[in-house]
Amino acid sequence: MTASNPSHDESHPRPAGRPPHDADLGSAAQLLTRIGSRLGSRLSVVSQNGTLHPAPPALVLVAHGSRDPEALSTVRALMERVRDLRPRLPVRLGHIELNEPLLPDTLASLGEDRAVLVPLLLSRGHHVKRDIPETAGAARADTRVAAPLGPHPLLVETLYARLVEAGWPSRMSDARRRASAVVLAAAGSRDPDSAADTRRAAQLLAERLGVTVVPAYASAATPTVSAAIRTLTARGHHRIAVASYFAAPGRFAAECAAAAPWIAADPLGAHPAVARLVLHRYDQAVAAPEPSAAHTLASA
Repeated sequence: MTASNPSHDESHPRPAGRPPHDADLGSAAQLLTRIGSRLGSRLSVVSQNGTLHPAPPALVLVAHGSRDPEALSTVRALMERVRDLRPRLPVRLGHIELNEPLLPDTLASLGEDRAVLVPLLLSRGHHVKRDIPETAGAARADTRVAAPLGPHPLLVETLYARLVEAGWPSRMSDARRRASAVVLAAAGSRDPDSAADTRRAAQLLAERLGVTVVPAYASAATPTVSAAIRTLTARGHHRIAVASYFAAPGRFAAECAAAAPWIAADPLGAHPAVARLVLHRYDQAVAAPEPSAAHTLASA
């Protein structure tokens, strides 16, 4: 994603007396909205009976990070969708690796403010169980770690939408349905809980589509996407699509898509359903009972 052009050329100032262009007004309104939102997040909220309520914890999106520039653009677009859905909520971004800002820097910038970390990860695994909670603990901040995004019906709806965008027919005859199948391509992990979560996502997608869906992995687990395609072909499926169970573009997502014999869907990305799910995980973590430890992973 490239940076947007300025609303007007600084070398050609607007003539005196000319009313501002709509784009100028729009940019100014967006700026004022953003400033007001961020100021409001630092203040207590006064209810109608005069009771003071503390500002809500900041929502910190925790992305993995990627060398693919499209990954960072996608995560930033998702962050903007979340902000649009809940303008008064402070939303920040931190990466586990490869991209800035890194998660420790984001947490340090919050000072003593409370925060809820929402992993943009799709299953339980080492990052969710160890890396993110340990980073939160080292930050000495008042933080909670929400459950990973998946599995969840909102992700299934996003997967379906991405498949339809790629050419998956919304209606099928019985014969075509029997010939069709989907490989749910995920990153992969050695953690058995991660595999269980991906299998559950594949089951939910199969129920949504009414066709066979097989989970497959880019690394650290089997089967590979190519092996899953060969197995489905041997079973008589001749229309095999690859559903990209990745939060954002990257090397693994591209490699899995390249193996598709028919259509390959885009990653989940900044789909509106993903933004709603981010806020759902945040709300779950906020509503959870006070944890006995300082930095506890909220239950799914």
